[in-house]
Amino acid sequence: MTVSIGNVEIEKTAVLAPMASVADRSYRLMCKKYGASYVVSEMVSAKGICYSDKKTSALCTVTPQERPMAIQLFGSEPDFMAEAVKIVLEYNPDIIDINMGCPVHKVVNTGAGSALMKDIKLASQITESAVKSAGSVPVTVKIRSGWDSQHINAVEMAKALENSGASAIAVHGRTRDQFYTGIADRDIIRQVKNAVSVPVIANGDVTDAESCIDMYEKTGCDLVMIGRGSYGNPFIFEEISARLAGKEYIPPTVQEKMSVMLEHIRLILSLSDKPEELAMHEARKHASWYMNGYYGSAKFRGRCYQLSSYAEAERLAREFVDLQALKGFQSC
Repeated sequence: MTVSIGNVEIEKTAVLAPMASVADRSYRLMCKKYGASYVVSEMVSAKGICYSDKKTSALCTVTPQERPMAIQLFGSEPDFMAEAVKIVLEYNPDIIDINMGCPVHKVVNTGAGSALMKDIKLASQITESAVKSAGSVPVTVKIRSGWDSQHINAVEMAKALENSGASAIAVHGRTRDQFYTGIADRDIIRQVKNAVSVPVIANGDVTDAESCIDMYEKTGCDLVMIGRGSYGNPFIFEEISARLAGKEYIPPTVQEKMSVMLEHIRLILSLSDKPEELAMHEARKHASWYMNGYYGSAKFRGRCYQLSSYAEAERLAREFVDLQALKGFQSC
């Protein structure tokens, strides 16, 4: 079964959320390998790309292995958004996504991200500008449930964005004030789904196949988006795909997890233009996430943040596997 976003067909399993400083190309490729049906780039500043920011432009490259893929833009000015979309089209994305949900201060303080939940008129203007510039490329928008618990306005926001030409709406079921704490509100996602005719993508607290299916059932959403549930766990997409297909899923052993961790690190190193020691800084958090849920993982995760070479990562992985075997732990 597939879901259509504009002219783009996406398998109705699970998709990877855009995550700044996490979901880079290596991360996206690992998740695609294990079954993510759609991925989104890290946030790209609309104003930054208009000023030819080299780092920003590097975020926009779309490789064949990542498709279907969206490039996500953030900004608070319709004119800059329109120009940024024109520039981004040169990278041939399948979809252009606009971030109106990021809660971090440095984004919100510019009037972008979830700050736009407080200004639906401006949010609509930004969306309309992007849609006009995008031509046949679908434009989607990612929002939150609202700014705070006193201002839950995702339904009103979604209706306005649909009227402005958005081809799909992704909803994270938390307010900006919540950041990533508390429990994601599935009821507000269901309300958005019932209020608009475009596809709705549900995001928040999906950590396995069971919670993914529950999200589909409780909200009626068209797609489920996974963020933190994929940390050190690209296998979650394989698990969900198997469950939805009625097939048996066998979780990876600790040996298999460490093998995939090392594969991920190699990919990070191969895609980086930095010396190995500096590139390993990018790999440290990913290595630590693969060790979650095992005996003695806290100590080993701490050691991950000292890694400065691939050889050190290999040794650490071997020690970790040996410890699990010694203690009789294969998974948790």
